[in-house]
Amino acid sequence: MPAIAGDREAVKRIAYEFVERKANEGVIYVEVRYSPHLLANSKVEPIPWNQKEGDLTPDDVVHLVNEGLKLGEEKFGIKARSILCCMRHMPSWSAEVVELCKKYRNDSVVAIDLAGDELINTYNCPGHQKAYEEAVRCGIHRTVHAGEIGPPDVIKEAVHLLKAERIGHGYHVLEDEDLYKKLLEEKMHFEVCPWSSYLTGACKVPFNNHPAIRFRKDGANYSLNTDDPLIFGSTIHTDYKIAQESMGFDEAEFKRVNINAAKSSFLPEKEKKELLYKLYDAYGMVKSTEF
Repeated sequence: MPAIAGDREAVKRIAYEFVERKANEGVIYVEVRYSPHLLANSKVEPIPWNQKEGDLTPDDVVHLVNEGLKLGEEKFGIKARSILCCMRHMPSWSAEVVELCKKYRNDSVVAIDLAGDELINTYNCPGHQKAYEEAVRCGIHRTVHAGEIGPPDVIKEAVHLLKAERIGHGYHVLEDEDLYKKLLEEKMHFEVCPWSSYLTGACKVPFNNHPAIRFRKDGANYSLNTDDPLIFGSTIHTDYKIAQESMGFDEAEFKRVNINAAKSSFLPEKEKKELLYKLYDAYGMVKSTEF
C-alpha cells in the first residue's frame, strides 16, 4: 500500500480494475472493503515518510474509489459497492471512518467494518465503540472481522457491543455451542473465505474439517467469498473449487449460499429485491416472494 497511497490515479484505477476482475469472474454484485486511511498519505501514521503537502486525505480516497467503482460499473455492467474499514490498532481513525460512511452512504458506500488484530480488546478501544454507536444511530450497516483467529469472545463483542449484522469469517464460533446456537437462531450471516482461512492458518487442513461443513449441515446463513484476492492470488473460483472438491458442495448449496449473500447484502431493499430476482431467474427457481 505505501507504493499506492497518495497516488490519485492509482487509487481510482485499482477500484476500476477491481470491478473489471469481478465482472470477468461472473460476479454480478460485489461489496469491496478497504481502509481509506491506508490508501491516504495525509495524517496517516504508518507511512510518515510518504507525506507531503497536498497529499490525499481519507475523504479524497473514498471519493476516488467511488469514481473508479462507478466507471467500472458503467463499463462492465455489474454493481459494486464499498465498505469502509476501521482498524483495530488505530481507534483514533474510527470517528472519521463513520463520518465518511455517513457522507457517502448514497454514493457507493454501504457499511462500516472493523478489521485487524482480533486480540486487541474492543472494550478497551472507546473509539471503535463510539463509531459503531454512531453507525447504529444513523442506520449505517455494520460488519466486523471476528472469530477468524480470535476466540468466540471476539464474536460476542462484535454482536453485543458493536451490534454487527454480519461476521467476517467467524470460524471459532463453533468453540462456543451456546453462542453458535443463538446466532443460528438469529440468522447471523458469516462471510466465509476457505482459501484465505487456509493461508492465514485460521483453519487447519484438511478442508473436509472446515467450519463451512458444519455451517452447511446446520443450514446456517453464510456465503463464500474471496479475501485479499491480489495477495492470495485467488478468484471466487478458487474458493468455489475448494468447496466443491474438498467440502462436497453441490450446485444446490452454491445457489443457497449466493441467495444467502444477496439476502444479507447491504443494498437498499429495492435493489436487494432486484438482485434476488436476477438470481432466482438465473437459477430457474420459482420466483419467491420471500425476499
